[in-house]
Amino acid sequence: MNVTLDQSKDEAFKKIARVGMFAKGVVYVILGVLTAMYAFGSGGQKAGKSTTLEFVYQQPFGKILLGILAAGLICYVIWRFVQAFRDPEDKGDDKKGIASRIGYAASGVLYGVFAYEAIRMLLSSGSSGSGGDQKETIVAMLLGQPFGQILVGIVAVVFFGKAAYQIYRAVSGKFAKKIQDSELDHRVKDVLRKAGYVGYIARGIVISIIGYFFLRAAIESNPNEAGGTQQAFDFIQSSGTFGNILLGVIAIGLACYGVFMFVKARYRVLPSSI
Repeated sequence: MNVTLDQSKDEAFKKIARVGMFAKGVVYVILGVLTAMYAFGSGGQKAGKSTTLEFVYQQPFGKILLGILAAGLICYVIWRFVQAFRDPEDKGDDKKGIASRIGYAASGVLYGVFAYEAIRMLLSSGSSGSGGDQKETIVAMLLGQPFGQILVGIVAVVFFGKAAYQIYRAVSGKFAKKIQDSELDHRVKDVLRKAGYVGYIARGIVISIIGYFFLRAAIESNPNEAGGTQQAFDFIQSSGTFGNILLGVIAIGLACYGVFMFVKARYRVLPSSI
């Protein structure tokens, strides 16, 4: 009986993980496609994560779709906390393992805030603040604490570390290990590796810019200097003559990351016991 219950629990967590990864993919595909369209003059808009939720809400049956997306994001939050606290992938308790598990927990918190925002939008008939405003509020709260500038500086360092890790995963090819272990056709695997490579680098660039915003907010003790994905896109666009092209390329990379998450949701090899 206990074995059956354990197996049922493991299967339930696997389904939660796959639904969560798929929901994350949806967010990145919409965000990337909308921003790429804007950058190349084909409509769209520079889309932060909040804008992505608004886009979903404005579609036919938008409330239903946003409710489904919110549920998927909650699944992703659960999976991240399972990874952090149950350690089904045996990251361990050494420094490297603890760092990975802290990263999972931090990701769970961030996507928890995002899921909360989706739910709040459903309850408030579609209105939402921008991602930059939310980050400014968080920075203002941190700056109001003892050693507030140091706290915000630590957050900036965390963002820089996460950005470096994304790029490391791309360059090392470690992002594709779980897909490589699947039974997909080798040509499909090759396409996915390329999509994932571009996606992880694009994500690392955007996260590093957000880290720069937080560092600037810490140095100047000014929460208005903080920003999110949409503000990072503004920064990229204003970077020079080829700003729009660079923005479009990075946006396509983020959409590729979303596609990679779709396939990861379907084919990633999950631990047998969770």
